Amino acid sequence: MPQSALSQQAHELLPAMLDAVEALVTIESPTEDIDACRAIAQEAVGIFEGWLPEPARVEIHADRPVWRWGPARPRVLLLGHLDTVWPIGSLARLPFSNDGSVLRGPGVFDMKAGVVQGWAALALAGLNETSGVGMLLTTDEETGSHASRDLITDAITNAEAVLVLEPSIDAALKTARKGTSWYTLEFEGRAAHAGLDPERGINALLAAAEFAGACSAWADADAGTTVTPTLLHAGTTANTVPAQASLTLDVRAWSWAEQSRVDHAVRAWRPTVNSAGIFVLGGIDRPAMEESSSGTLFALAQAAAVTLGLPPIEGRSVGGASDGNLTAAAGIPTLDGLGAVGDGAHADHEWASVPAMPERAALLADLLLRLLAP
Repeated sequence: MPQSALSQQAHELLPAMLDAVEALVTIESPTEDIDACRAIAQEAVGIFEGWLPEPARVEIHADRPVWRWGPARPRVLLLGHLDTVWPIGSLARLPFSNDGSVLRGPGVFDMKAGVVQGWAALALAGLNETSGVGMLLTTDEETGSHASRDLITDAITNAEAVLVLEPSIDAALKTARKGTSWYTLEFEGRAAHAGLDPERGINALLAAAEFAGACSAWADADAGTTVTPTLLHAGTTANTVPAQASLTLDVRAWSWAEQSRVDHAVRAWRPTVNSAGIFVLGGIDRPAMEESSSGTLFALAQAAAVTLGLPPIEGRSVGGASDGNLTAAAGIPTLDGLGAVGDGAHADHEWASVPAMPERAALLADLLLRLLAP
């Protein structure tokens, strides 16, 4: 299909795309609600009917439903998710709306509009299950994809590229993402009466506070590494030396080397104010998606935009992580942010651009065709 015709057909698909987005957004799907996630995965199979001759399917992996189309181990994987951060009932407060230029509703930007753009791209490219492209939509991405990781790892066994349908950032594609590390540190001391004999206790709260003060030194502003204590729980009563304390730590970094450096520091740290025991739970969660993983794909996307007559495509490095971190860390070329143009992920003002939907669907279709070309 000539590229000018590709762009034209994408605009002709817009009404169907908008109907599909509305259908997805009006099915609430918070990650923690398995029944809701099962419902949207099953409904998405029906909503997808008509986009391509071959049907999609729902599979269960580690007790989580996933939506799939195409081969289980494709050459090119479109990767996304159907779950959102919005609890059941959010739709009553933030109903779906379409004013002709902006779509609103829980999860419309992150990332249900991007899912539909992916469906449209498959149709525009004229693909079928033998084309070498597969699409996988998980239902636990917003909480770290822990149940889906083995499935994603298997899905990229033969992959030459992964295209992630997460939303863009100010219309730019995401060419790098920080890696995330999460820790829970448990401090074990000894209780004692705070008034009668506090010296007989071992204050776990003081040990946790010492750690919270020490770990800030492990951040590196020049390297973009952040180390942030976020939650602290300690004590039982107001007149008891705390025997236990728990502290959570959020670490973000642009490279595996930085994540590893901080990980070593966390595990090597010992309290000096007392002899409280320390137990480290968690660790490096999603490795950094470094720019080297996206360079070739980003250049192809820029070339596709020129061919389609779209504005120049920009790239951006972002602090949040996605499943693209996992595929990039596995050595598969990965380009992220190919989903909706808009703003407000996880916020009440979440919105997605209507005019950008056919443009981004055509961009993704062109990119797929370039990747599949002999």
